[in-house]
Amino acid sequence: MADVSSDEYVQNGVTRRILLAGPRSFCAGVERAIEIVERALESRGAPVYVRKQIVHNVSVVDDLAGRGAVFVEELEEVPDGSTVVFSAHGVSPAVREEAEERGLDVIDGTCPLVAKVHAKARRYAARGDTVVLIGHAGHEEVEGTLGEAPESMVLVQTAEEVRELSMADPQVSYLTQTTLGVDETAEVVDALRERFPLLYEPPSEDICYATTNRQNALKAIIPEADLVLVVGSANSSNSVRLVELSRYAGTPAELIDTAEDIRPEWLEGVRTIGLTGGASAPPALVEGVVSALSAHGPVTVEEREIARETVYFDLPSAVRGDAPRPADGLSS
Repeated sequence: MADVSSDEYVQNGVTRRILLAGPRSFCAGVERAIEIVERALESRGAPVYVRKQIVHNVSVVDDLAGRGAVFVEELEEVPDGSTVVFSAHGVSPAVREEAEERGLDVIDGTCPLVAKVHAKARRYAARGDTVVLIGHAGHEEVEGTLGEAPESMVLVQTAEEVRELSMADPQVSYLTQTTLGVDETAEVVDALRERFPLLYEPPSEDICYATTNRQNALKAIIPEADLVLVVGSANSSNSVRLVELSRYAGTPAELIDTAEDIRPEWLEGVRTIGLTGGASAPPALVEGVVSALSAHGPVTVEEREIARETVYFDLPSAVRGDAPRPADGLSS
């Protein structure tokens, strides 16, 4: 393909194609977490404290902070008697105990799918398993899950780390962080099966539906794209996995928080752009990217939807009020 600059595209009237991956952007757990903070602000008034970022997106956090949410790293920063929301990534039992001891008004924003992983960790550890958690060290979700049974769990990130495990206990099970790359996780699970022939596998995978759907949707457009843009923040695990997925397939990809992050040189020689958003990226930011790209020359927009998401999660009773919700729990 000829190296055509953005200016030349504008001058020559070349039309770029934007392929929108679907599903993209907010998932049910993120929508629920954001609504929890919004309702807490409405019912209790500012400030409402939030331990860690409610979801991993700079724009979402900045918006809520402007409305009175105060984001803190640890509970020691929360004044006694205040309202505190736990982020969608979950917390360890030690954090819950600290909040209770201090009499804080706790609203739990943990994604129900993360809570299910926590429940499995407790159950597997209680029956005597050594539980291998596949995940990224330091991620808030991983820290919370490990905290459920710290004496019975071990963290691995790669297949190589699995092969280096020296555990003698044959009673081994595994769990995964909910926002991992599907293909890379499969490699780690295969290594576990080889290392532990009696490995107990969970009846259903822990990688959440939204992570899987967004990866599969991107896979459907990568072969046609010259460049992939992923809207999401750098600390968003599922967004970073989307970038890695594209690059692994041989298509250049860039992670951007907003349209302002787009560099004109990325667009040189590019005729087809794949566009998606991580599960914590507001849809409006993706729409803003489409508008920004049109400023670099004429575009056509085509959506490729591989699945329709109808999942919802009920709000916790602490902020539910009288607002109607379809039903408790998970539906799809």
